[in-house]
Amino acid sequence: MTDFSNLPYRPNVGVALFNRDGKLFVARRADLPGDIWQCPQGGIDEGEDPQTAALRELEEETGCTRATVLAERSDWLTYDLPAALIGRALGGKFRGQTQKWFVLGFEGADSDIRLDLHTPAEFDLWEWIEPEDLLQRNLGFKQELYEKLLPELKALFQAASNDWLRTSRA
Repeated sequence: MTDFSNLPYRPNVGVALFNRDGKLFVARRADLPGDIWQCPQGGIDEGEDPQTAALRELEEETGCTRATVLAERSDWLTYDLPAALIGRALGGKFRGQTQKWFVLGFEGADSDIRLDLHTPAEFDLWEWIEPEDLLQRNLGFKQELYEKLLPELKALFQAASNDWLRTSRA
């Protein structure tokens, strides 16, 4: 058995994109079997700050350029890949990911979301859902991560949303 404990964690960002109705953007992975859903996320490029990475990943994965950063989770979340994926996923170079999460407010129209701009497309379907409904989706091995993260993301959005909603509608 190969020991992967010496592999590093990949620096990564996650994006919780909320619309003006307080609904959360989720998308179905195009590259995985089993109807797996998640929020946009992706790696941080060398020399890139996490907030810039979050906006870049959002644009790459969804085509969305009309979003405002409302909040940033204060610490990083780290998770290990399932044993069957270590050495295969993430280019085989990482044992998991360490993520910085951002809460963003969506300022566009639904037509601004384009899943087909990146080849190959990461997602093939998307929806706005009530945040608490996320945990009813098939989240694959990230289920535990989202169970921990969701209450914090909702609280960050609620704390920042009044000012954002007031200014974004002005």
